[in-house]
Amino acid sequence: MEQSQFTTQFQSYIVLLRARLSKKRFTHSVNVANSARELAVRWHADPDWAYLAGLLHDCCKELPPEEQETLMRSGSFPVEDVEWLCRPVWHGIAAASYMQHTLGIENREVLGAARWHTVGHANMTVLEEVVYMADLISADRSYRDVDRIRKLAFSDLHKAMLAGISFSIESVLKKGTPLPVCTAEAYNDYLRRIAARTKPDSK
Repeated sequence: MEQSQFTTQFQSYIVLLRARLSKKRFTHSVNVANSARELAVRWHADPDWAYLAGLLHDCCKELPPEEQETLMRSGSFPVEDVEWLCRPVWHGIAAASYMQHTLGIENREVLGAARWHTVGHANMTVLEEVVYMADLISADRSYRDVDRIRKLAFSDLHKAMLAGISFSIESVLKKGTPLPVCTAEAYNDYLRRIAARTKPDSK
C-alpha cells in the first residue's frame, strides 16, 4: 500500500475510533500506534503496518461482552478453551475479527498483532512483538516497572518480551484468573530464545 493510501486509511480509522472509544481509550490507542511505529523502525518491521495494528488493537475493547463473543466466534483465529473463561482478553480476538470482516484488513500479521496483544504466543513475529510491547510501554502507562521495560524494548526486544509476559502472568496470578496456555508457552519460548543465544559453543 502506498504512503498516501496509508495516510488516508489512518485518518479514516482515527475518525472511527473517536466514535467507538472513550477519550481515555482513544488516547491510549494513538499512543500505542506511535510507540509501535518507533519500535518497528528500531527492530526492522514495517512501521506503517505496525502503526495500523497499534491504532486498532483496542477497537473492540469497550463493546459489550456479548458483541465481543459474537465477533470471536466469527473470526478466523482459533480461541483456546481457557480464553473463553478470561473476558479481559476477548477484545483482542474480537478486534482481529472486526478488522478483517468489517474493515477489510487482510494482512495476517496486522490481524495477529491485534489478536495476540494481550496474551502473546510462542514464535511471535516481530510485528506482533512490537505491538505487544507498544501496548505495555505507551506514553499513558505508569505502572511501577514501565521505565525499565521501555528501555529494554529499544535495547533487547526478546528480554523486553520476557519481562512483559512475566508482568502479565504476575497480574493474572494476583487476580486469581485463568492463565491462557498460549501465554505460558510464550514465556517458555522467550526463556528458550534468550538461553539459546547465550549458550556456550559446544565445540
